[in-house]
Amino acid sequence: MASPSASPDKSAASPSLVALALAQERAQGVAAVLGHLGHNPVRGQEVLLKPNLNTADPCPGSSHNDTLAALIQALWDMGAASITLGERSYLPTRQVLEQKGLPPLLERLGVATLAFDELPEKDWVEVRPPGSHWPQGFRVARPVLESPCLVSTCCLKTHQYGGVFTMSLKLHVGVVPGGRQGFPYMKHLHDSPHQRLMIAEINQAFRPALVLLDGLEAFVSGGPMEGRRAKAGIFLASAGDRVALDAVAVAMLKHLGATPEIMGRPVFAQEQIKRAAELGLGAASAAGIAISAPDSAGLQLAQSLGDILNQG
Repeated sequence: MASPSASPDKSAASPSLVALALAQERAQGVAAVLGHLGHNPVRGQEVLLKPNLNTADPCPGSSHNDTLAALIQALWDMGAASITLGERSYLPTRQVLEQKGLPPLLERLGVATLAFDELPEKDWVEVRPPGSHWPQGFRVARPVLESPCLVSTCCLKTHQYGGVFTMSLKLHVGVVPGGRQGFPYMKHLHDSPHQRLMIAEINQAFRPALVLLDGLEAFVSGGPMEGRRAKAGIFLASAGDRVALDAVAVAMLKHLGATPEIMGRPVFAQEQIKRAAELGLGAASAAGIAISAPDSAGLQLAQSLGDILNQG
């Protein structure tokens, strides 16, 4: 049984940087936001890339193939020693990869694939965090816990089935086994009134080195598979602070105009974010976040999002 290993991403004296880049197309957005973040944890590392591939629905229902291709190429350019894409989808993972047309793309880019739902039971490691809302703890795919460099990429969207929103924190529900693996964790999650707290608690067990959000388009209602779309035109990136990145992304949903659950509550009062901050997984408040952009138009949006974050 493993113990949670994550430590606070940033101290109160050192705000977490969230890089923001305006974009019209995905390769440009990936390059701009990673370049502005200026953070390279992958050089010489074996990278495990966790995308948003719970289903094969069109982006933002799942990670866009163009975003994955651009991010993978960026990781190679940053000096990754190897890259493996790892996921546990709602349907069999390899079926979702095929539906997305990803196998030939990944092969061309030199990326291995790891379907977590094919792991043996011994490679689902039990985690029992103290004070957790998980009644029997939960399990995490061993490759995630043992990865020297976890990179996560998510989308910008609401979640109509209890999550309220699904960005980098919710993305990592996909490192916990689904029903086909014979474990009850997804039933525990979806049946619980503490679902949003439990989402945050999964993230105690590991820490990404890099998180990138594709916000070219957003779901401002519905989600996670399909919903009402809005043009957001942004990419976000963080050096592993899931709380800061999700907080800025929720501010963007508020900026666009989203569901009552988003619009009617301050960002740091959202249960996913509040619980993750309590657990020391990232920024504890709006004051702990610095949003930066490479151009004046991006800085203007960053100021607007900062104002939203600071609203009580």
